[in-house]
Amino acid sequence: MRNKNHYLIAALLVLGIYSCSQKEETQADKRPNILFIMSDDHAYQAISAYDDKLLQTPNIDRIADEGMLFTNACVSNSICAPSRATILTGKHTHINGKIDNLMPFDTSQVTFPQIFQQEGYQTAMFGKLHFGNNPKGVDEFMILPGQGYYLNPDFNTPRGDTTIMGYVTDIITDLTLNWLKDERDPRKPFMMMYMHKAPHRPWWPNPEKFAEFTQKQFPEPETLFDDYSNRGTAAKDAEMNLLTHMMYSHDSKVRPEVLERMGEKASPKVEEFENGFYGPYGRATAEQKAKYDLVLDGINADFEENWPSMTEEEKMRWKYQRYMQDYLACISSVDDNVGRVLDYLEESGLAENTIVVYTSDQGFYLGEHGWFDKRFIYNESFKTPLLVKWPNVIKPGTTEDEMVQNLDFAQTLLAAAGITALDDMQGESLMPLLTGAREQWTRDAVYYHYYEYPSVHMVKRHYGIVTKEFKLAHFYYDIDEWELYDRAKDPLEMNNVYDDPAYADKVQELKLQLDDLRAQYKDSPELDQKYIQIYKDMQVKKDNDFW
Repeated sequence: MRNKNHYLIAALLVLGIYSCSQKEETQADKRPNILFIMSDDHAYQAISAYDDKLLQTPNIDRIADEGMLFTNACVSNSICAPSRATILTGKHTHINGKIDNLMPFDTSQVTFPQIFQQEGYQTAMFGKLHFGNNPKGVDEFMILPGQGYYLNPDFNTPRGDTTIMGYVTDIITDLTLNWLKDERDPRKPFMMMYMHKAPHRPWWPNPEKFAEFTQKQFPEPETLFDDYSNRGTAAKDAEMNLLTHMMYSHDSKVRPEVLERMGEKASPKVEEFENGFYGPYGRATAEQKAKYDLVLDGINADFEENWPSMTEEEKMRWKYQRYMQDYLACISSVDDNVGRVLDYLEESGLAENTIVVYTSDQGFYLGEHGWFDKRFIYNESFKTPLLVKWPNVIKPGTTEDEMVQNLDFAQTLLAAAGITALDDMQGESLMPLLTGAREQWTRDAVYYHYYEYPSVHMVKRHYGIVTKEFKLAHFYYDIDEWELYDRAKDPLEMNNVYDDPAYADKVQELKLQLDDLRAQYKDSPELDQKYIQIYKDMQVKKDNDFW
């Protein structure tokens, strides 16, 4: 796998791309360091570089101010573990095996950290991986098992399991900074994956942010009360409505005993996770609980007093505010901690030769269409934040609107380090966009495929093609429906124009293009049926094991 890296590095030195800093960065190998920052379920709408209506994120914004902001970055399958598998392998989920959160990852797949490790990079991973407890190609890791906990979290490490007291976002940052300061080899370039649990459900802020954000009110999205008219079956059948599916205890922090005391007054009925409240809260120490109780008592008193007399519209608004208060408070902590790491890179001199990437495993609904969660090909779920800075290479303050995907991250980072990607990787290097050679970028459409149905949130299986102008999706399995959205005329995606005669030619054109993409990425109707049958077999086994 070795290539002629020394020729590339020599050329870049001549061009002045690499700095000869006399500060801490004295490693002999002058290939760029890479800091890959990923949060979980971080909506692009909740980054002020994209939209400042909800929240200010000055530290994450620094990456865009000093680098590039991608406005059409998206995912190939909007759900956590599959997205992460795609990022690690540079392959669609139907190739790497991780089509949903249930199906196993094909462990024979090579991940890009393995390649970096083989090519002489020092590698590390701290935070949330979300599948597997022994990441390949990583010299040092401390990762949360499964979803992990917000409070006093457990970690898997090469030396065994451990629990660290405190708030998870702060702890992941402490681990990252400790490695950067005290454990890495300064003679080698590093590839660090700094991966936050936040702001994944159930959105537990630290006590200080909890107190601060429950005093805030946030603007409602235009489509909060969407009735899904002019859309197909899939939008109507999805189970992620704020009012009817967001849980009182697990999500809105209403104590179970308050719900029990209120009885029918707490309608509409919402199915709760077992230990949905006391699972997270129960991990807190007495001192931590005392801080949380100051806020929880107020939330619960307000709910018990006012909820029974509210209209359905008022209840929807109450749940939306509770959701935003907790979700955005979690992100505020992420932003603070990203700032800590960026500050250290600057202070140490490492920033001059470090590529910094900020992204998420997918987008998220913040009340748009009345929803929370993700999964759909619709914008809020499909689009993901992507901000990249690379001193002396990326022009600061650049905005890029080309269609790029998480499928591209592995090839891009390898190319930036002068390492040849594997032939079977399916993405495209973003180097032409990062370096200002946009004329070399040829992609005009991306492919999407979501599989996890029937399952939680009941978003139907679908695949589709997305260009800057249009989005065509086919929903299948228990239905056979097509949807087309004119992204320019209908940015909120409220009107399916698939059956509009004015778009008939566009439908045929996109269907042919979609067929080409499916063939290019080795997806097919036969593969769809294969995964449907595997899924059914897994469900039967699960039911038999249960009984």
